[in-house]
Amino acid sequence: MAKDLVCGMYVDEDKTPFKLTLRGTTYYFCSSGCLESFIAPLKEIRNLKILTSIAISFGIMILFLEFFHFSNWVLLALATIVQFYPGLVFYKGMIDAIKAKQANMDTLIAIGTSAAWIYSLIFVLQSYNLIPRIIEADMGYFLESTLIIGFVLLGRTLERMMKHRATEALESLLELQPSKARLLKDGKEFEVNVDELKEGDIILVKPGEKIPSDGVVIDGFSYVDQSMITGESIPVEKKAGDEVIGGTINKTGILKIKITKVGAETLISQVIKTVEEAILSRTPIQRLADKIASFFVPIVVLIAIFSFVFWYLIWNLPLAISLSILISVLIIACPCALGIATPAALLIAASKGAKQGILIKGGEYLEKIHKANVVVFDKTGTLTYGKPKISDIVMFSKHDENSILSLVASLEKLSTHPLAQVIVNEANKRKLELFELEYFEEIAGEGVKGRIKELEIYFGNEKIIKRLGIELDERKKKITVDLENQGKTLSYLILNNQIVALFAFSDTIREEARHAINELKKLNIEVVMLTGDNERVANAVAKELGIKKFFANVMPVQKAEIVKGLKNEGKVVIMVGDGINDAPALAIADVGIAIGSGTDIAKETGGIILLKNSVLDVVKAIKLSKKTYSKIKQNLFWAFFYNIILIPIAAGLLYPIAGILLNPIFAAIAMALSSISVVSNSSLLLRYKI
Repeated sequence: MAKDLVCGMYVDEDKTPFKLTLRGTTYYFCSSGCLESFIAPLKEIRNLKILTSIAISFGIMILFLEFFHFSNWVLLALATIVQFYPGLVFYKGMIDAIKAKQANMDTLIAIGTSAAWIYSLIFVLQSYNLIPRIIEADMGYFLESTLIIGFVLLGRTLERMMKHRATEALESLLELQPSKARLLKDGKEFEVNVDELKEGDIILVKPGEKIPSDGVVIDGFSYVDQSMITGESIPVEKKAGDEVIGGTINKTGILKIKITKVGAETLISQVIKTVEEAILSRTPIQRLADKIASFFVPIVVLIAIFSFVFWYLIWNLPLAISLSILISVLIIACPCALGIATPAALLIAASKGAKQGILIKGGEYLEKIHKANVVVFDKTGTLTYGKPKISDIVMFSKHDENSILSLVASLEKLSTHPLAQVIVNEANKRKLELFELEYFEEIAGEGVKGRIKELEIYFGNEKIIKRLGIELDERKKKITVDLENQGKTLSYLILNNQIVALFAFSDTIREEARHAINELKKLNIEVVMLTGDNERVANAVAKELGIKKFFANVMPVQKAEIVKGLKNEGKVVIMVGDGINDAPALAIADVGIAIGSGTDIAKETGGIILLKNSVLDVVKAIKLSKKTYSKIKQNLFWAFFYNIILIPIAAGLLYPIAGILLNPIFAAIAMALSSISVVSNSSLLLRYKI
């Protein structure tokens, strides 16, 4: 079952004819009014304001005219105009619901106000002897039927206005992309529409201009303001080879960019689609609310009929009072408060998060994060910058440093290990000659081996030393321990079964990592670190960051097993990784947070995606999720509490005890306030600072 994003009602996808597919996502609605509202919210809000004004002003006129005992024909005429002009929206909604073979809130309002209007019509016709006396009545429900419609429309107007305000942040993303681009072709510059751009096109972006679409810089240097997408306050340096995001602003230099994504594939489109899908999703707690809401309208109609029969036929109350009770029950019931409890909060949270570069894929992750007590970080690229460099080359032979580096780079040029590229880049930087390999083999988790000019070469970590049965002498042990205690990763070069050189690599810890871990501790969340480095290196990094629990010597395939092990201990686990390399661990965790996703978020496994390479955003995502889930629980509590308490009161529960009956006008006000309160409470998230 789907949810109507406008009114929050429960909708059967197979039965409702009111649907819309937008950017690859299909939305379902309970009525054509809700569909039109989704397509053109501002137009709908303007129309609602006009209808509300008519209904309430006519209601005030009726109140004034009744006081001066004006003709009932005048009162009926005013009530009829309101019933079938402003009130027409409820009849349309009811008819649409019947077409979709279900019932919605419009059904309740239409039945309730129609009962009041028909009663008033019969009263007028009887009073002028135009029809036989059917009912005993000494007054009509002119004021009630009119003001019920007025107050319900007022509530709907305020609700729509609040929801529109919440979606403005998301809609503003659509306005970021410029309409024109400078296309370079055959050495000439052409101005074209952005929607004419194709993948592979070369464009020129001057200072102060918006970048038309996602791409990669092929020439030029500049600083780009990405704050509107990622939330980064400081412009980011861009040079040849760097990715750029469509809709961001080029601040200083001229950039020549090759287009890599257009249309629905761009980051802005992916962000919007992700947020829209999140809004459509349901938390487990919301599924219960949806199940109740699906039976809500028929149950309310039965309660209203039972109340009328009980008070009129059994308790022998006058028809007018019994009918008033029936109308009050129909009007006060508010299934939409249940329906919008989750979407209202998700809509605001998802939009707010998107503006900060935090994408929440669905409501289920909010509920899991609420219970999370462990966050697992992959060290490289998450707690560290993920850009290692050669910090030391320690020689244990008479070879010079450049000849050793040339030998290692020749071996590593075929390796896929991240450190291999660091070595090759350093050799190229020094303009060293690289040799042809006669043989090459990559030893998983250990290193590489190969043959150059009949010379057998090994290069790798301490595991490769153990494989070859080599013992470190006291001098080598001391150097190794000193470097590892500094948190450096070591690799050994072995020729003729002798260690001839030691390479040390350092990867700087992110400045914000310590602060992020301290914030997680304040939230009573345990922090765990995973790393492929040995115990000594892992301990040095963990000690510097204040992490008590870590796993060293972790192979890539073991990450998911460690996460699974923590879950088997009864812990609710959040895994933070780079999104693609850590995909199995992200998938098996209760909540996966993919960090630093760049421009391609569609492939990410994580339930939450962080566009920036900032570990502090992990804390922000958790805090936003916790706050949002808290709002969802508050909304659902209020929606259930409201209906459980007020429906019995409307049905006359207090009448035998205190002689109190609820006027249908106040029932309409209460119903409107119920929806408004849910949206207003959710709107408080807009003020929440993350």
